[in-house]
Amino acid sequence: MNFEFLISQRISKSKQNKSLSHLFIRIAVIATSLSLIVMLLSISILDGFKSAIRNKLVGFGTHIVVTKHDSNNSFETNPIIKSQETINNLKSIEGIKHVQTFTLKAGLIKTETETQGVVLKGVDENFDWSFFEENLVRGNHFNVVKSQKTEKDVVISEQISKITDLDTGDYLHMYFIDDQARMRKYKIVGIYNTGMSEFDKMYVLADIHDVQKLNNWNIYENEEVTGYEIIIENFKNIDKIYEKVVREIGFKFDISGEKLKVSSLKELYPQIFDWLSLLDMNAVVLLIIMVVIASINMITALLILILERTRTIGVLKAVGAENWSIRKIFIYNGLHILLKGLFWGNLIGIGTILIQYFTHIMPLNPELYYVDYVPLEINILKILAVNVGMIGLTFIVLLVPSYLITKIDPVKAIKFD
Repeated sequence: MNFEFLISQRISKSKQNKSLSHLFIRIAVIATSLSLIVMLLSISILDGFKSAIRNKLVGFGTHIVVTKHDSNNSFETNPIIKSQETINNLKSIEGIKHVQTFTLKAGLIKTETETQGVVLKGVDENFDWSFFEENLVRGNHFNVVKSQKTEKDVVISEQISKITDLDTGDYLHMYFIDDQARMRKYKIVGIYNTGMSEFDKMYVLADIHDVQKLNNWNIYENEEVTGYEIIIENFKNIDKIYEKVVREIGFKFDISGEKLKVSSLKELYPQIFDWLSLLDMNAVVLLIIMVVIASINMITALLILILERTRTIGVLKAVGAENWSIRKIFIYNGLHILLKGLFWGNLIGIGTILIQYFTHIMPLNPELYYVDYVPLEINILKILAVNVGMIGLTFIVLLVPSYLITKIDPVKAIKFD
């Protein structure tokens, strides 16, 4: 054990002159703990929000969508002809997990007392139900069997269920206005609730063949659909895979001669991703503020400790100790204070994260935040990075007040009272 560390420990355990320095050391420990707690919660909440919202958006619209290239932005879309060759080409792109077709049709749900505008989304036999299975509150989803006539079953949201006062087993009547008004009767077999009210109140899931008939599209020969939905393995790679899809089919025509358009999730919902980017900026600003607060308190505590130990510094200089050795003594003290703060900060911060992660005791308004509780994501690497970053930055910061030691005259310091 080197003598700097030994003396540092003696100073830390000393009972002398504790009145002022002890108070500032406590404040520094508390400030460091609070700063770390805020940073850990900020990172976990931000990652949780981004992950939860992305997953919900993917559940409704997938990562990448291929449709007809036109200026029509309504739900009354023009069709493209389904091509198995195109689907196989998309599946061959590295990073693509699943490809499915879909159709859309705007309509009205009408009851004796309520009318609700919705979008009927037709899904095929390859539809990935995992997202809606996770969010089903009652009933089950229907099965699409190709080339077989199935009962007109639908899955609606809990929000639509409350508006229309309809539940599983009930029948709903939907009206479609084209050249003439048409009515369809559907049986509700499942009810979902994703917490994203903007989407929940809009989408009703149905058999793709029924929606194709409503649109007067071909079903079996040269089957017409609204487009392809592409699910990728890792959202981080969405931009790269999007570029690959564009190169593969974005400049090509389908077998009917229609040009195809490729849209990523970021293009379809830019306002939500802009909001998430703003959260990133807010988190960075908050982290900087917390680091500054912790640093100021550490500098203050160390300066008070140096002033209280001026006589000790003078004696050490008188017996031949070098300035850097004496500075190391007080830097060790500062790091000791920091480690205390990090211990309590990690204990409380990670504890709070785990409690919320497993219990969801902190609720949110889903109409404002798209989720009904504060979502958290536990990332061990980021937690370690924050701790290591705090130690590294604090060491650099402590060099500033410790420089005061080089200016202390040993003769005057020994006489200091």
